Amino acid sequence: MAHGGGNKAIVAALAANLGIALTKFVAYLLTMSSSMLAESVHSLADSGNQFLLLVGGRRARREADEAHPFGYGRERYLYAFIVSIVLFSLGGLFALYEAWHKWSDPHPIESWHWVPLVVLVAAIGMEGFSFRTAMHEANLVRGRQSWVSFIRTAKAPELPVVLLEDFGALIGLVLALGGVSLTLATEDGRWDAAGTASIGVLLVLIAIVLALETKSLLLGESATKQNVADIRAALLGPGVASVIHLRTMHLGPEELLVAAKIEVTATSSADEIARAIDDAEARVRTAVPIATVIYLEPDLRREATV
Repeated sequence: MAHGGGNKAIVAALAANLGIALTKFVAYLLTMSSSMLAESVHSLADSGNQFLLLVGGRRARREADEAHPFGYGRERYLYAFIVSIVLFSLGGLFALYEAWHKWSDPHPIESWHWVPLVVLVAAIGMEGFSFRTAMHEANLVRGRQSWVSFIRTAKAPELPVVLLEDFGALIGLVLALGGVSLTLATEDGRWDAAGTASIGVLLVLIAIVLALETKSLLLGESATKQNVADIRAALLGPGVASVIHLRTMHLGPEELLVAAKIEVTATSSADEIARAIDDAEARVRTAVPIATVIYLEPDLRREATV
């Protein structure tokens, strides 16, 4: 369900950004505004990013094989990490370069003065619709978490990526609108360059946040605290006296590996232990349905000796 919601948000953002990128680039050709060029490249990079997220989601659904016995779920994390690199290089660094170039050779917007203002206001409306769609889909899965907590702890990368991209796009559009408006009012092109530089810094910061969060997922994050508590409680039952230790790791957003050492009694037969393990696995899958791979090791609890 979360993946479906993520795809809906991605498609909405992709449709909006393709139209916005084309409109901004036409406005740049008419006005030669560096803010418009930076914003058109930003929207183009966002469109490419959303395409990458769709590709990653599709490839992650491939069946497990001999070379990848745990499946391809983490491919979604890989493509989300590539998105952060694209946003950093194509979006942020290009905007900073364009700002430096415009600051070195400033010139006012000499024709079609009204075009960038109309385009930016229209783009804010379209990006607002995309951002609203992403927020609606995220609200279905984030529960009572704050937005910061949701972005930091979400195991499915699509919604946090789209949320941050759309948020950055809206702020960038406001910065571009400010730079263009001040350039038109003062006929000083350095305001346009300042707006472009602000967009570049914003994109670089968002890209760094995305890179750090997706890197953590790529390395292998554990289940949420709530899922760990539910798994630990579900393991206990007939034949399982306690959980000696428990390890979890996400193989994908909706795939969880569970490995645990459980305490059995010394008098239990092999048949009783096997039945206890089977029952414990069933309880865990009922409590946490994303626990798709479970390994349980029976052992005796031994008191520590000095």
